[in-house]
Amino acid sequence: MPFFLPTPEPDRFIATSRTEGLWSPGTQHGGPPSALLARTVERLPTSVSGPAQVARFTVEILGPVPTGDVSVSAGVVRPGRSVELVEAELVAGGRPAMRARAWRVRTADLTLPAGAPAGPTSVPPARPAEETPVPSPYAAGGFLSSVEWRFVSGRFDIPGPAVTWARLKVPVVDGEEPTPLQRLLTLADCGNGLSSRYDFDAWWFINTELTVHLHRAPVGEWFCARADATLDRSGVGLAETELFDDDGRLGRGAQALLVGPRT
Repeated sequence: MPFFLPTPEPDRFIATSRTEGLWSPGTQHGGPPSALLARTVERLPTSVSGPAQVARFTVEILGPVPTGDVSVSAGVVRPGRSVELVEAELVAGGRPAMRARAWRVRTADLTLPAGAPAGPTSVPPARPAEETPVPSPYAAGGFLSSVEWRFVSGRFDIPGPAVTWARLKVPVVDGEEPTPLQRLLTLADCGNGLSSRYDFDAWWFINTELTVHLHRAPVGEWFCARADATLDRSGVGLAETELFDDDGRLGRGAQALLVGPRT
């Protein structure tokens, strides 16, 4: 079963139980709808002259996103020959549930000055040969069990930072091969869960948004996340995730968090 089933209306989908997260029953994890918004942006014709890539993708989560009927739309709000700004919206439960903004930037084959520092470079950790089972309390057929996880360090059931490789086991939309950007965003939204500092069953650390910056386009189907979080006594937190593919580091994700005890 995929995350989303298409309908006769091209911008309307059915979010299946595969999209469910862990915060509450019948509510989607942020990863699948973020990927659906990315798909909507990718399918929108660009005003940029020549090839372009998404350099920043921000998703605002306006409230719980229910499973079932969802619809998406997108438009270019700031066209340009070199850069453009795209906005997209996902409606679920009769209300806007998520909004996204993406900057698309022209790409070019440049010769950079010799010896000039190009920025941080990092080789991804080796991908383990075996899949890491999802702990039984969380392996209920929703989002977590729809991804193949290969943890390098940490675990879902062990509080603290974590490093993991992951790839989707199911399509984002039925009958389609997910793009690398769609695959990456499903993992980037997991930063707060991967780096949980407190017991998941006793504490909330819910992200209100996701922002991903990319210095190059993602490739392939496997992606690696190195996630850590800061949870403050003020009830606010920050999850930060370094992102890799098989070719190396490609960007960083961040999530603002609502922190508090489950009562």
